[in-house]
Amino acid sequence: MSSSSLTLADPAEPDRLGACPRGWSGWVTGYEATDALSIPWNELERRLLEMGFVEGARLEVLQEGPIARDPIAVRVDDLTVAVRRRDAAVIRVSAAE
Repeated sequence: MSSSSLTLADPAEPDRLGACPRGWSGWVTGYEATDALSIPWNELERRLLEMGFVEGARLEVLQEGPIARDPIAVRVDDLTVAVRRRDAAVIRVSAAE
């Protein structure tokens, strides 16, 4: 049996920024609303876009808060911002290779 050229995603690899551990890096691939929003979806989406979380932006999780690892400090391209994990959970991501 020959090996396939298809590469499956690692099931342990997070696909949302809110699940990413300290040191993780990758890119924004899009947005998808969740049930646990802190503010209305249209307001959250606007704020995230203003902070630079646009599709294709390079990300790196720099720090985690001391209580429940929340909030997280994220480098978005050349800017560092803090965001709550439940809000970061709407940001779909892909890991750097």
